[in-house]
Amino acid sequence: MYQQIDSNKRRSFLLVAGFIFFVILVGFIFGKISDWGNFGIIYALIFALPSAFIGYYASDKIVLFIAGATKLEKQDNPEIYNLVENLAITAGLPTPEVYIIPDSSPNAFACGRNPENAKIALTTGIIERLNKNELQGVIAHEFAHIKNYDVRLQTLVVIFVGFITILTGVMRRSMWFGGGRRKREGGGQIQIILMVISLLLLILAPIIAKLIQLAISRKREFLADADGALLTRYPQGLARALEKISSDPTPLRAANNATAHMYIVSPLNNLRDESGKVSWLTKLFMTHPPTEERVKALREMAS
Repeated sequence: MYQQIDSNKRRSFLLVAGFIFFVILVGFIFGKISDWGNFGIIYALIFALPSAFIGYYASDKIVLFIAGATKLEKQDNPEIYNLVENLAITAGLPTPEVYIIPDSSPNAFACGRNPENAKIALTTGIIERLNKNELQGVIAHEFAHIKNYDVRLQTLVVIFVGFITILTGVMRRSMWFGGGRRKREGGGQIQIILMVISLLLLILAPIIAKLIQLAISRKREFLADADGALLTRYPQGLARALEKISSDPTPLRAANNATAHMYIVSPLNNLRDESGKVSWLTKLFMTHPPTEERVKALREMAS
């Protein structure tokens, strides 16, 4: 677990460094193939830094607002509050704020950039449909995300992937509809090479960034399942909870592509073939591993 925490902190640093490098690279290439020159880099950084700063510090509030969550006070539901408080003590973490999403679809997520600012959100559906052991398994899973700094890593990934998508879109539009292509005498071959590189970068960068985000998300879910089960010492509780959540047909009203990866089970329908299996290609674009794989791993822990 401590190795995972250190790994996530290192990844967060590398992610920030890689993001800054990518922004500078896009700005440099854009400046070379347009009339912007070196101002392309300055423009990219000016555009990037405030977005990243706001997203990092306000992401939890944004996600909770999108979900329609409201803060739970202890007197509103002492049983749920005590359950979270007891698990926080067991995990050695500050007790996070608890939020309730008024939605009959069973699901949950954690948000916040570090354990001191963490929040756990539960739908009314998950509280109504899971028994105490199952709900404890779900909350322990979210505590594992918090303790391992998965939430910070995933927050950074989402911010940067979203920004890369926006930035490359702006660059493409500037190339096609203005932004003034350089008209120099000579150097035509260099301009053509830069144009080709920029086109490949602008087309492939958002796709590659998204695939990396999804791959990280799937891996963190497996680890959070394992660490959550260790926290409760009862893997079967989380396994049964995952089965109930994934088999429930009630759609989550606030479900969207931007926040789907945060929930314990994806609130979006994942495509399966006629036999009910998930193809390797579909897995690449899934925010979570197939539930049957997660349940199998948990039951192997219990055996």
